[in-house]
Amino acid sequence: MTDTFVSLGTWNWLIFGFIVMALEVLAPGVFLFWLGLAALLVGLISFGLHPSWQIQLVMFAVFAAAAVPVWRRLARSKQDAGASPFLNKRTEALLGREFTLEKPIIDGSGTVRIGDTVWRVAGPDTPAGTRVKVVQVDGANLTVAAA
Repeated sequence: MTDTFVSLGTWNWLIFGFIVMALEVLAPGVFLFWLGLAALLVGLISFGLHPSWQIQLVMFAVFAAAAVPVWRRLARSKQDAGASPFLNKRTEALLGREFTLEKPIIDGSGTVRIGDTVWRVAGPDTPAGTRVKVVQVDGANLTVAAA
């Protein structure tokens, strides 16, 4: 068995790293990527330093273990950067904003254009062109008051 480890050369680490990274494509989850990266680092370091197979295995274990907190930090920062508090809650993002009535509110119902969407609004009778403020949301219906 030790003959197998002794024969592990730099090229074997590089090949192992690329194979593990290719497996990540088949079973995505970003875990295998870091193991492949650890193997590639061992291979690259082995080109210059020529450590024994025991040291190579220790380096692989250290790099693989160090990859976990690095991956968590990167994943957390990426998640925080892309976090949107109103994801799937589009109407809540409109609460408190002011818009101009497109059609007048007659008998408690009118419309307002927000971007490329026409929203149904409810509130006191108000002429078209008046600025209104969204005070309540209920599904796709907005309740407005004079701004």
